[in-house]
Amino acid sequence: MADIHVEEFYKDVAIALVQLYGAFPRRVNLFVEDIAGPDEPDEFGLHSKRHMACFGALLWLEEEGLLRYVDTIRQEALDQAVLSHAAFVRLSAPAPVELNRRLNQDQAHAGDHLPPSVREDLSTHIHLIRKALKTGHSGRISQVVQATFFADDKH
Repeated sequence: MADIHVEEFYKDVAIALVQLYGAFPRRVNLFVEDIAGPDEPDEFGLHSKRHMACFGALLWLEEEGLLRYVDTIRQEALDQAVLSHAAFVRLSAPAPVELNRRLNQDQAHAGDHLPPSVREDLSTHIHLIRKALKTGHSGRISQVVQATFFADDKH
């Protein structure tokens, strides 16, 4: 079992990328509370570790070239964030057949009757991430995000 902070990282990354993909190519403000949930700063104005971990994940995505932004809004949000070219292309690309098979077992036979364009849309990385988020299963979310951005591309 993975460390809880790593599973939260994958979930934060997935939510942020889905939000940015849904707005692409518009620039949007990406709020930590929309991703990690509400946070009340303490009496010194400091955010919780969970809030700061999510904010750190967003900054990390920029450092790794997956998104761009104009500025930060304190430690609350990224101002005018947008997916990078590399992230947009990767999210729009079909996922490896084996990963699709493993994660879309419930749609395996139903997909045979769908038009090719719909089957293609259902095989993309962004579709798998959205589907994993809907399940709420942290292991599945981690698996899909890893396969999308961190797996060796020799499929």
